[in-house]
Amino acid sequence: MPDVSDAHSANLDRIELLQSLTPEERAAIARNCSWRHFHPQEQIVDRSSDSRDVCLIVEGRVRVVNYSLSGREITFDDIDAGGYLGELSAIDGGPRSASIVALTETLVAFMSPRLFLETATRHPGVATKVMHRLTQIVRTSTGRIMDLSTLGANNRVHAELLRLAKAGLRPDGKAEITPIPIHSDIASRVSTTRETVARVMSDLSRDNVVIRQGNSLLVPDFERLEEMVEEVRGD
Repeated sequence: MPDVSDAHSANLDRIELLQSLTPEERAAIARNCSWRHFHPQEQIVDRSSDSRDVCLIVEGRVRVVNYSLSGREITFDDIDAGGYLGELSAIDGGPRSASIVALTETLVAFMSPRLFLETATRHPGVATKVMHRLTQIVRTSTGRIMDLSTLGANNRVHAELLRLAKAGLRPDGKAEITPIPIHSDIASRVSTTRETVARVMSDLSRDNVVIRQGNSLLVPDFERLEEMVEEVRGD
């Protein structure tokens, strides 16, 4: 079992969900959370568990995943420090829709469903954040369903790289993906094989669509990659 973390020096000031609250209100919530520390690759939440807590990622980075009957990993999202997840089960009391695994040393504050719902009910700013996140989940899921239904494996890899590059887009039209995505991670996101991802990445590198620079992957012409994806999507 993960060690119970000493939360005396930790706080919830970086949690995006709670930014509309005062420091005193965040401190009160922190005192009512259960805090735990997890090591890389440790499971934070099992999909089959009865837990309904909301997970506030105070430090580290986590991954939302599911597994097929054959054991194949399907990645939904990575959440950095400041994010949160698990709100669906807290809201409707239903089972978990996915498992959560730590990617790095991670500190999590577990917020009970009661405390989460009370906070959202009493603070419109928190409720608005929850609604925005649920909207984002729906939009992202819709886009991924469309990509899986209409794009070939190569094009799905391009689309995933475009999604990753958007976060690192610079004013000069270049984009930087840091760290360089692992082939198996991309494969689990777009429902293909690691070998296919390796081949597509090699082709993109040969055509200078992506360039490896240290621990980063540079997209020298973001618009070019965007056009490659839009051409096959029909956007």
